[in-house]
Amino acid sequence: MEPIILASSSPRRQDILKMLNIPFQVISPNIDEDYSQTKTPFKVAEQFAKAKIQAVLRMMPPKQVIPWVLSADTVIIMNNKIYGKPVDNEQAFDFISKFQGKTHSVITSMALYNGSKRITISKTAMAKVTFAPMSDKEIDWYVSTGEWHGASGGYRIQGVASCFIEKIEGTSSCVTGLPIFELYDMLKEQGYSILE
Repeated sequence: MEPIILASSSPRRQDILKMLNIPFQVISPNIDEDYSQTKTPFKVAEQFAKAKIQAVLRMMPPKQVIPWVLSADTVIIMNNKIYGKPVDNEQAFDFISKFQGKTHSVITSMALYNGSKRITISKTAMAKVTFAPMSDKEIDWYVSTGEWHGASGGYRIQGVASCFIEKIEGTSSCVTGLPIFELYDMLKEQGYSILE
């Protein structure tokens, strides 16, 4: 298999590629993740995933052959508002307080650059996550774990947040940040086989 450049520093995304035995190297691009100008929240993840591909391509030497670049972006949406990564404990508490006892949407978009065709395609998956009702003490305890750092919406489904997640509609890999079914489908569509 040809190696893929993963345009993400997420350990969860790396774990999924390792599980699938896909060789990869990480190049984490810096893009402006400003949600404030967004008119269509459900398109934000796709826009950011594509922007990460373009940022990685710009970082490469002009004549270098780049066979594959994969990126992903996850956003949390509730009541048409995007919840990004909390900046501090207070904001993490605020996010979880809003989610407790309610259902929100998790949107993960992936973009894949195929160097031989010089095209970028994308796929998006959505899941719905329902948090159980939580007391302030439970929210305080969760925030004190620090698990919220760098996590969209301020929680990680594969961590201790799972104590409070009552239900998931859709795949857990979408919530983790790299939907496996859609990833496999996208790679297969572009002629990249993981069956070797």
